[in-house]
Amino acid sequence: MNPTHIATIAAEMNLTADRIQAVARLLEDGATVPFISRYRKEATGSLDEVAVTAIRDRLTQLDELDSRRDTILKSLEQHGHLTDELKDQVLAAATMTEIEDIYLPYRPKRRTKATIAREKGLEPLALAILAQKGADPQTLAADYMDPEKSVETVEDALAGARDIIAETINEDGETRSRVRDLFFEKGVIHSRVIEGKEVEGAKFKDYFEWEESVATSPSHRILAMRRGEKEEILSLSIAPPAEQAIAICEDRFVTGEGPDAEQVRLAAQDAYKRLLSRSMETEVRVRLKERADAEAIRVFSENLRQLLLASPLGAKRVMGLDPGFRTGCKLVCLDRQGKLLHNDTIYPHGSQKQADAARQTVATLCKKFAVEAVAVGNGTAGRETQAFVKEALVDARSISVIMVNESGASVYSASETARQEFPDHDLTVRGSVSIGRRLMDPLSELVKIDPKSIGVGQYQHDVDQFALKGALDDVVVSCVNGVGVEVNRASVQLLTYVSGLGPQLAKNIVAYRDENGAFSGRDALKKVKRLGPKAFEQCAGFLRIKDGDNPLDASAVHPESYAVVNAMAKDLDCSVSDLMADGALRKKIDLARYVSDAIGLPTLTDILEELAKPGRDPREPFEHFSFDENVSTIQDLQPGMRLPGIVTNVTNFGAFVDVGVHQDGLVHISQLCDRFVKTPSDVVSVQQKVTVTVMEVDLARNRISLSMRSDPGKKPQSKAKAETPRKKRPASGPKKSPQPPKPAGPKPFNNPFADAFRKASGR
Repeated sequence: MNPTHIATIAAEMNLTADRIQAVARLLEDGATVPFISRYRKEATGSLDEVAVTAIRDRLTQLDELDSRRDTILKSLEQHGHLTDELKDQVLAAATMTEIEDIYLPYRPKRRTKATIAREKGLEPLALAILAQKGADPQTLAADYMDPEKSVETVEDALAGARDIIAETINEDGETRSRVRDLFFEKGVIHSRVIEGKEVEGAKFKDYFEWEESVATSPSHRILAMRRGEKEEILSLSIAPPAEQAIAICEDRFVTGEGPDAEQVRLAAQDAYKRLLSRSMETEVRVRLKERADAEAIRVFSENLRQLLLASPLGAKRVMGLDPGFRTGCKLVCLDRQGKLLHNDTIYPHGSQKQADAARQTVATLCKKFAVEAVAVGNGTAGRETQAFVKEALVDARSISVIMVNESGASVYSASETARQEFPDHDLTVRGSVSIGRRLMDPLSELVKIDPKSIGVGQYQHDVDQFALKGALDDVVVSCVNGVGVEVNRASVQLLTYVSGLGPQLAKNIVAYRDENGAFSGRDALKKVKRLGPKAFEQCAGFLRIKDGDNPLDASAVHPESYAVVNAMAKDLDCSVSDLMADGALRKKIDLARYVSDAIGLPTLTDILEELAKPGRDPREPFEHFSFDENVSTIQDLQPGMRLPGIVTNVTNFGAFVDVGVHQDGLVHISQLCDRFVKTPSDVVSVQQKVTVTVMEVDLARNRISLSMRSDPGKKPQSKAKAETPRKKRPASGPKKSPQPPKPAGPKPFNNPFADAFRKASGR
């Protein structure tokens, strides 16, 4: 644990060092983010998952910075460049950019023009010219003519000296810092279509002739332009006003007015055009990509969280239908735990004879298996199949027929997980099972699928895949542990995401369950192979055992706190079950009596809340939703229609809404609300039920434009007007955890080579 890192993060997040240190120590000991935020509130001062995750990530960044710092110091020492002054600069550098700028002059590099000029002995000439003491460069250069070294003319000597000066300007830390700032403040992204690619790249038409500020370009446009460049449709360049960038170089190095100063001015222009502009453009491209990636990953993570926490129907007997026209509909019947009981294929959209047989099959199976709900996938023939099933069950109105988003079901059905779960059934049966289970418990089923296949991202294949996976895994872990897992029903995939477990322990738990029957209590988990005390501590509070030996096993109360609950019950002369069932008894509890060195008021308060609602599912109750029955294809849509819909994806430029026609429509950010909207996620979320107005239908491109505004034709309220009457958050409302500020930009520093020139010039 690095004290400097602790102090840095504490200052950035405006938190006390002891809270940061507590989180760092717990992380070092192997504690997970959900465990720390839920069960170690006394140590961290009740920091939530957002804050704990931010501390974890910042500690990782600082460790990577230290690692790079050590590598650079070793390289400098190995090559004989390390001095006390240079070492102090490296140790004081606060960002990776600053460290790399310091290292640049000493970095092993290929032979450059400046390297060749030094080999020709022209460095003293460069020093003399840069001194700018009024000497005639032509006269100075004449002494360096040497045909054997390919310096045949005075101009050859001067050109070599300018190459040395240009490289020194390029490697000067302060110059790079100022030019870098100019790129980010006044840089412009230029996008042009490559000649002859207009037809092939029609989807990038918006960027054929496009210019945008580096400072304000949104992530989705950056990623779109980069994709166009990668597919060799677009040509991108990034640059600020060249005259301003050159002026920075000249202001830093041109100090005289004579002919020698003119040589320095020429070198400064060359330094920018040939060296600095290219390296800065590369840096800006990298930083823009990082910024765009971070925003795209944030949007994806928010969408995934909403999808995973979608309302579950619960433990019901469900019929799952994967619809289709020509190949028929794959049908399965599941029990209340999601176990496959029966599978079949029906042809409701074939001949009259096939339709009648299908109608009879649906009705018979629903009666035989006491089906309580029917889940119909929203793919091809989904609406038609839903209408057919409703008709077939017209005499069984108690059975709900519900459309289910089937994105990713095909990915699951072809996965190794599905093959292991249903080795004797084909892909179609597995897909139908997935659709049925999604209705019962979206979270339990969706964790079996790679989040990137669920369809709620924004350019997810273009962003840093390592960073994306880490962020999405964090979301899944947060959701799974936030809801809690019924250990006697959970799949290996769901258990894998429980705090302290992982793939192997999850398999061991299921294997123990299969061999020994259901777990009767949390203590039985200690008998699972390789599940030691540390893993038990991390996972126990998030695993639920309903109807077990101890009523607390069905709650989020951690086993380490059972003793204090027993003490509360004993003091009130009642059982723990009585305490959980009787609110009047709980009101008699004086939490202050139970505060100790091991447990404080935050945890005691959580315990009391949990006793009131043991194992409460934080997800919203399930609400039945139906599309407009008069609309089933895109051809049915007409401008002006008001339709119910479900938000399927939220991006930075708007939201996609399913209105039941097999093609999601786009509600542009300007049409999300009557007021100004800064970020779509402020207004809508994935799985939200909304009412939209059809604005435009483009059958040729299969595009639908929608609006959620009360008057789509009226201009939305301006940004300034919308932000004026802001309401203050109530004092009792939830507060956001402190967030670490963005790392400051690199501080200017002196380049040793530039220092040598300044000393030579007498400055």
